[in-house]
Amino acid sequence: MSNLAELKKKIETRTAVCAVIGLGYVGLPLAVELALAGFNVVGIDNDPSKAARVLEGESYIPDVPSDVLKKVTESGAFSATVDFSVLSDCDTVNICVPTPLNKTRDPDISFIVDSLEGIKPHVHSGMMIILESTTYPGTTDEIVVPAVTGTDLKLGKDIFVAFSPERVDPGNPTFNTRNIPKVVGGATSKCTEVAVLFYRQFLEKVFPVSTTAVAEMVKIHENTFRSVNIGLVNELALMCDRLEIDVWEVIEGASTKPFGFLPFYPGPGLGGHCIPIDPYYLSWKARSVGFEARFIELAGQVNSFMPTHVVSRAVDALNDVGKALKGARIVILGVAYKKNIDDLRESPALDIMNRLSDKGVQLSFSDPYIPTLDIGERSFTAVEATPDLLQMADLVIIVTDHDLFNYDMIVSNAPLILDTRNALKGKNGPKIWRI
Repeated sequence: MSNLAELKKKIETRTAVCAVIGLGYVGLPLAVELALAGFNVVGIDNDPSKAARVLEGESYIPDVPSDVLKKVTESGAFSATVDFSVLSDCDTVNICVPTPLNKTRDPDISFIVDSLEGIKPHVHSGMMIILESTTYPGTTDEIVVPAVTGTDLKLGKDIFVAFSPERVDPGNPTFNTRNIPKVVGGATSKCTEVAVLFYRQFLEKVFPVSTTAVAEMVKIHENTFRSVNIGLVNELALMCDRLEIDVWEVIEGASTKPFGFLPFYPGPGLGGHCIPIDPYYLSWKARSVGFEARFIELAGQVNSFMPTHVVSRAVDALNDVGKALKGARIVILGVAYKKNIDDLRESPALDIMNRLSDKGVQLSFSDPYIPTLDIGERSFTAVEATPDLLQMADLVIIVTDHDLFNYDMIVSNAPLILDTRNALKGKNGPKIWRI
């Protein structure tokens, strides 16, 4: 039996041993879905505390309930370790590690490279390796394939490599790992074939594409689409501010058009791992082939400016009541990058708080999902958004519109509010400011 046929049989009979490298927002839900589907799964993470918590059935990812995690760990279907040697007995490997930007906003794929270094000593015939980490087009063919094939293993015959972009949306109550359509592109047609078969065992819909580069570009395109359109509406918000027009009412009116329009909303800046980062992967790749991605770069500039605009609006709001920014007591409501989650990655609240602290503001924050945070050398501990806290503030800034906040109570008690998310829709008055 060929390596391909044997691997396909193991996948179809759920006897394949599956590894997931990186047990974060992408890797842990993926590993749990595999285990629930009947596969024997091992998770690998360089953070020993994550492996320990998994083994205890304690979830640190909101989208994975602890009772579900406990079920698959206690059954023996899912285990976790920091030891890459377990890969010697694995048939499939999914790489789900971070891909941030470096200080010059160029792609940092060091986590992928480190994972490949851990995989290489344990690569064997009949193994499939799938990269899920968001990256620039060409990464899988140029970095992953050479690292795992070498001279003894033939691609598409002895070993199989594919790219399938993660599409995780933390906190989304409707779409999750299982029901989000999965795009898959293999390094060869046989690689695509076996990767598609693999994902169809535990996901509802799988969409194959012709190459790994196409699959890589799909993910970058999705998030660049978001970034550019958010940049457009953020610029519209800046323009409407100068023209003294309510941008939120403009968007609401435009949204009544039943065709040819898709509403996007302004905000204090972009957050999360994908939208603030992925477009720069694409523009970096474009520059490598002599192409200037002007829309992408411009959208990035506009979106990066929004925290500065928030601080400027705070100055205007305080000036309007005869108070200076320096020494003002400001309460930030919500610091996660989006509502109802505990994820701080690239959150605009961090930039806003850093700028306000630098200007001498007496700063505090409230977030039901984030107990503490560090900004540079400054440490903050969350406080409860009580009437007393709000009444003592000179200004309250709503940065993240968590549903757990009592907005009626906030409006009743805060003397001055800057709402960056339109959380107070329908509430107006001289003490309510918007971006």
